[in-house]
Amino acid sequence: MTAPTSPLLPRIELESAPNPTAAVIWMHGLGADGNDFASLVPQLDLRGCPPIRFVFPHAPSIPVTLNGGYVMPAWYDIMGLGLVDRQDSAGIEKSEKDITALIENEVARGIPYERIVLAGFSQGCAMALHTGLRLPHRIAGIMALSGYLPLADRFASERTQANASTPVFMAHGTQDPVVVLARGEDSRNALAALGHPVQWHTYPMPHSVHPREVADISAFLKQVLGASASAQ
Repeated sequence: MTAPTSPLLPRIELESAPNPTAAVIWMHGLGADGNDFASLVPQLDLRGCPPIRFVFPHAPSIPVTLNGGYVMPAWYDIMGLGLVDRQDSAGIEKSEKDITALIENEVARGIPYERIVLAGFSQGCAMALHTGLRLPHRIAGIMALSGYLPLADRFASERTQANASTPVFMAHGTQDPVVVLARGEDSRNALAALGHPVQWHTYPMPHSVHPREVADISAFLKQVLGASASAQ
């Protein structure tokens, strides 16, 4: 397979050890950039995992309606506080293509689909769920942090069987004022109703990351990328 010819999103790349054989592609939230979660990598307990390349792409800067048209890094436009009332389907689909290109780039570098995890926080979480569950190739897992399933009304008809049994780690703060807990619960329920194996976690936090969540993320990566996962 050859590397994608279209320009890839700018990104930060970190390797947990030389010669990585697995990859985690991790999308940031609205108004942030790839640096937002790069600092989390040293906090992860990756004992038992193969060498991992962490890829933290930067979303393009676009006007965001909810913020008065202010231009900021965003995977898609946000039309209102309800998040799911009016959705920027064109923006979501454009970012899906950009993220898929990053996946293909990892495959071209020698990492198979089944050793790739998609992860994201908030808007990035929405993109990880949207993109990962529509891929025609099975990936190792999806980490969906403090976000929701976008375009949920189209999901049942657009999802692929390739990732019908892919583990999905979902985490949410019980005091989240940005993406309220009920939005995450609705997404969890929608996935579970279609048989997706969701691992649901809540933490006493706002729209952020909890120390216990970091430990649970480490455990999930060991589950889907560790030696026992390779033997399956």
